[in-house]
Amino acid sequence: MPTLIPPVNALDHATGAEHATIELVEYGDFQCPYCREAFFIVKEIQQQLGDKLRFIFRHFPLSEAHEYAMDAALAAEAAALQQQFWPMHDALYNRQVDLDEALLVILATELGLDLRKFSDDMDSPRLLSKVEADFESGVRSGVNGTPTFYVNGKRYDGDYQDLASFLAC
Repeated sequence: MPTLIPPVNALDHATGAEHATIELVEYGDFQCPYCREAFFIVKEIQQQLGDKLRFIFRHFPLSEAHEYAMDAALAAEAAALQQQFWPMHDALYNRQVDLDEALLVILATELGLDLRKFSDDMDSPRLLSKVEADFESGVRSGVNGTPTFYVNGKRYDGDYQDLASFLAC
């Protein structure tokens, strides 16, 4: 069974209790419709498990299939520089059907981001390197599609849509 490479670290975007007993990592693409489905399931899992769960998101934009996947990942990273990664993450999935370059600016505005900084950061090689590092870690971890989940460092190959089996691992 493939394992998570590298393990969760300080460079990851994480939410939930730092010392939770369950660490759930998702490799996702903001334009992937299956990732959007998984987004709502993860939200439900977070509600049910509370402090027992720490959720980590890593970028795996499938740019060849999804025209705005990379831009969305960069937008989330630009928002992170203004302490708004998770609100942008949620907004991107909630408004996925409208995803294009204009929506990214609309979401940044709605989140109250400094738009000049957001725009400059979107073009930053540093942010592109972060997204590419996440993608490469996914490749090393055996990710070949999105969403792909790891529970406590081991790939979860079950049906993420089956909430009961997802929660049982």
